[in-house]
Amino acid sequence: MKLHATAFESLPLGRIKPLGWLRDQLRLQADGLTGHLEEHWKDVGPDNGWIGGQGESWERGPYYLDGLVPLAYLLEDERLIAKARRWIEWSLASQQEDGSFGPDRISTVNAEVASQDWWHYMIMLKVMIQFEEATGDARIVPFLVKFFRYVARHIDECPLREWAVPRGAELMLALHWTYRRTGEPFLLELSGVVSRQTTDWTGILERFPFWRKVEHWDHRTHVVNVAMGVKTPGLRYELDGSAEQEEAVRKGIDSLMTHHGQAHGMFSGDEWLSGTHPSQGVELCAVVEYMYTMEQLVRIFGDGRYGDILEKVAFNALPAAISADWTSHQYDQQVNQVVCNVAKRDWSNGDEANLFGLEPHFGCCTANMHQGWPKLVSHAWMSDGAGGLAVVSYAPCEVRTTVGSGVEAALTVSGDYPFRESVAIGLALARPERFALHLRLPAWCEAPRLYLNGSELQIPQAEKGFVRVEREWQDGDRLELRLPMRTVTSTRNLYAVSVERGPLVYALPIGEQWLPHVRRERFSDWEIYPTTAWRYGLLQDVGFEPVLGEMTRQPFLAREAPVKLRTKGMLVRNWPMEGSSAGAPPLNPHTEGQEAVELELVPYGSAKLRIGEFPVVHGK
Repeated sequence: MKLHATAFESLPLGRIKPLGWLRDQLRLQADGLTGHLEEHWKDVGPDNGWIGGQGESWERGPYYLDGLVPLAYLLEDERLIAKARRWIEWSLASQQEDGSFGPDRISTVNAEVASQDWWHYMIMLKVMIQFEEATGDARIVPFLVKFFRYVARHIDECPLREWAVPRGAELMLALHWTYRRTGEPFLLELSGVVSRQTTDWTGILERFPFWRKVEHWDHRTHVVNVAMGVKTPGLRYELDGSAEQEEAVRKGIDSLMTHHGQAHGMFSGDEWLSGTHPSQGVELCAVVEYMYTMEQLVRIFGDGRYGDILEKVAFNALPAAISADWTSHQYDQQVNQVVCNVAKRDWSNGDEANLFGLEPHFGCCTANMHQGWPKLVSHAWMSDGAGGLAVVSYAPCEVRTTVGSGVEAALTVSGDYPFRESVAIGLALARPERFALHLRLPAWCEAPRLYLNGSELQIPQAEKGFVRVEREWQDGDRLELRLPMRTVTSTRNLYAVSVERGPLVYALPIGEQWLPHVRRERFSDWEIYPTTAWRYGLLQDVGFEPVLGEMTRQPFLAREAPVKLRTKGMLVRNWPMEGSSAGAPPLNPHTEGQEAVELELVPYGSAKLRIGEFPVVHGK
């Protein structure tokens, strides 16, 4: 028994370092919530059970570390590394002779979790794996093997339950990683047991049954479970190599977007799958988990479609739910978000779920949001397993690894993508070497052009969204990939439209008045009220004019956005508020007596109040 080969292989944490605007995002994180959460939020404070305290001892500590560890080592920030190591060392020291580790009891606000549970361990295993990759600590692999032997002895009598059932793929990931390091056969046998105890996501995605907004509790429709579960067929593919697993993922994503898709690339879920209305919410936990799922799917199947989805979600839905200074976040965001306040909405979540704050509604996102940007960095490039490299995302970074027969290489990605159309990749090699570069060609780009040292190359035929460029590369070679970004509109429910240019979605920013809801020393809660009109429809066939500005430290800030789109629109009279949110964009907008005005759209993630799905005004 062995694992089926995957298309690509992840590079160890630390081989890819962020540059430019992407590094600035990580630095803002480190200076904001991620770098100071322990000091201001008791759930991951000194009394947390994962560092020996009597407080919360289920998922929140591991969730926090799942973002803190990669952030610390990507930035090489000694203060954050020291924070992270405190938790790591406690967990290592807690392991018992039988292989178990961690807190000796479960303390959590989730009342259904009161006894033996495997879910919180699954997160901590991912933490340990990232730590090993960043540090090479020789204790980690034996620690994992010992724990997995403990799991193998007890999983029949204590099977997966509650949250662990839909999320079993997270445990399979850790088992497969450890197997690749050790070759221990029992690890794959255990992965098979876990697979059988995990929700049948292959069947759900293949024959998707959730066609409309879900109104009741079910783990199979919980938005975060779905975001995690989409990767499950990929992990099963590693076990059996079955083509049906990949087909199920494709069909499932298509169905999710048909029945619950949102303009920012996510499917809705203000707790459960919630349909296509642009005022339904989506949980921040789901955003970062879906990004991680896409990172795993592109690794396993080598399909550029998952890179396209990853970038769309990362560059739009992720920054939209976090304040520009990284001192507050939302539990649920809306595509059409005209006010963030304490109010009853047509959601399963509570009245405060779309505030910006420290812990709006529920603390899972406060703990889990931190993995988004760091894991995008650590999965931006991958190995092809044969000495070559694959580009998953063109965000600015530096890759240091070996290529070909083991030649040391450094590749530097520049160009301020996705805010600009050109990407430059500079190569520094210890000596000339032949290897392949697999360049992802986004599906939205109709006419890419590729240059090597100033001379245009013929782009080979793409396979599953990647083109293979193999040659003997020289030290100092420079590739330039030009990805012309055409502005397009996507027709959505009731013939409303969303606007995209490249991987960025664009929205009409609404003036924001931030009013304190709960004041704290640093991380306060805020309501946001509109100061400008929002009921605008877009004029049909007017077009969009891109306007480029300077790159700034925080490009996801509407007033400083480095690219905007100029167009025209009209005020719409018959677009009311419904249930404290913007109603559905009217199918027949009433604009009598209104003049066409110039509108300036900004990247969706830069506007906290916005319209991202517009009614269309015809014949004006």
